[in-house]
Amino acid sequence: MEELGTYPLIIAASLIIIISFFFNEISKRTSIPSVLMLIVLGVVLKLSFADKVGDIDFTYLLGLLGIVGLIMIVLEAALELKLSRDQMVPIGKAMLIAAAGLMLSAWICAEILLYFYGAGGMTTESAWLYATPLSILSSAIIIPSVGSLRKDKKEFHIYESTFSDILGIILFYYLTGPFDAAAKGEDPTGLLAYSGILVSTVLIALAGSYVLIILFQKLKSHVKLFLLIAVLLLAYSIGKIYHLSSLIMILVFGLMFANINLFFGWWAPLKKLIQPKKIAEIFEGLHIVTLETAFVVRTFFFVIFGLTIVPSSLLSAEVAIISILIIASIYLIRFVLLRIFVGKDLLPQLFIAPRGLITVLLFSAIPGGAEFLGFQPGILLFVIIGTSLIMTFSMIQDKKRAGEAIRKAEESPVDLSIWSTPGVDLSGMEGGEASAH
Repeated sequence: MEELGTYPLIIAASLIIIISFFFNEISKRTSIPSVLMLIVLGVVLKLSFADKVGDIDFTYLLGLLGIVGLIMIVLEAALELKLSRDQMVPIGKAMLIAAAGLMLSAWICAEILLYFYGAGGMTTESAWLYATPLSILSSAIIIPSVGSLRKDKKEFHIYESTFSDILGIILFYYLTGPFDAAAKGEDPTGLLAYSGILVSTVLIALAGSYVLIILFQKLKSHVKLFLLIAVLLLAYSIGKIYHLSSLIMILVFGLMFANINLFFGWWAPLKKLIQPKKIAEIFEGLHIVTLETAFVVRTFFFVIFGLTIVPSSLLSAEVAIISILIIASIYLIRFVLLRIFVGKDLLPQLFIAPRGLITVLLFSAIPGGAEFLGFQPGILLFVIIGTSLIMTFSMIQDKKRAGEAIRKAEESPVDLSIWSTPGVDLSGMEGGEASAH
């Protein structure tokens, strides 16, 4: 392997970020997920510069970028979630669909893996560990891709994908518990004890978030946003060391910051501790920094993931059969759940179920005691690309349907003579006594 120089690396990194920006613009116009283009870019780079990158082990870097990217993506999503009474039903519905979809998909996927690999020695516990990452929606792909959808559908996908990430990670690390305990010679954590850990995590997150928000609004330094992010990364890492569900801490902080009035307005002494102007400034800055950081981290994660891909792994008949069965089960389960909880308006939500960053990240975290050497890595790649392509085609079709509806509406203008101005009550506005009828 030839040694890569400093300046060529800087040039390459800069060009990748520039290309990623244009991929985002292309994605907005075509509905092709930008991360899919980034993966292809990584594969092209690998084929073009095989002599320079062929022997590099990207596993550690991929894991590091994945964790930071995951934190930024969840924080970015949480900062956009506004909690109110009228949102409780949509949020509850999205969470229920995410939880049911995760468990059912993991169960069916585990059964498929056991059917093909059970005779080779794969255990039920290992099958569930391999199935869980393949059952988690990718908020890294979904959130940047649904901006053009109708407001209620966009919010549904943000809620659902965020809950799927969090619940999927909780399930995965619960399943790894017995293997980690066996490696350390300890007793595994039971379901009741693990539930207690989750409750403890939420309480710690709430208390810590209150303290962080109150303290950071008092800082006069202009350099405080990355300090805040550093504190969150520190809290996440310490939480992982002590086996807490650290991603919940990030979600709680983001939700609290985005809904200050809800979390601080319920008690007068708390409300007095908040400086609205300072909070608004920090929120706006944090939102921008989080958005920008998530963009950069996501860019390099998926390009590097593309560099690790072995295209020949997709050519196996066994990989294709297993992957197609898993993908088919994903959409069958999704159809049933959406039909029950959403109704007949299922497009394009039915086909927006890509796998991505979380899937790759959790696969790399499967404990050694649970690894099954016969598992084909091509299944992971096949499912990620397959679900991303299905989402792409559905988004393109949805955009075409919307365009066709607009065109028909323009061709058949409404006769304005049949309309009259609706009444608008202005009596509740400041300084207004009249009402229009």
